[in-house]
Amino acid sequence: MESKATTIARILLGFIFFFFGLNGYLHFLPQPPMAGPAAQFMGGLAASGYFFPLLMATELVAGIALLARRFVPLGLVALAPVIVNIVAFHLFLAPAGFPLAILVFALGTFLVWSYRSAFRPLLKARHDSAALASEPANRVKAA
Repeated sequence: MESKATTIARILLGFIFFFFGLNGYLHFLPQPPMAGPAAQFMGGLAASGYFFPLLMATELVAGIALLARRFVPLGLVALAPVIVNIVAFHLFLAPAGFPLAILVFALGTFLVWSYRSAFRPLLKARHDSAALASEPANRVKAA
């Protein structure tokens, strides 16, 4: 059972990514003009032709996962590199958006901590391959 703080953080982060992911396709929020290195960086990503549709789809799907409380750890894993790049972009290229970047980072970090038990197996230095190979068989016998 989720705590109230975890529920609020999950819904807020899910809404942020759902909203901005949807905006990437429907363009209901005007994009403020950028200049200098920030504009060059965004122009390079846009010139690739695939990056922004992929990014918006990732944000949209992960946002829906968080809002629906389905596959939350997977959604957080998908959003981790997005959040790191949002923070880096605003830290180094466009400081005006840094407060929202910090909010997104804080929400993401809090949710990863809240769901830390789901990530524990990923953080093992070594895995016993024999135990992993026999694991599905153990589940079948138990059922």
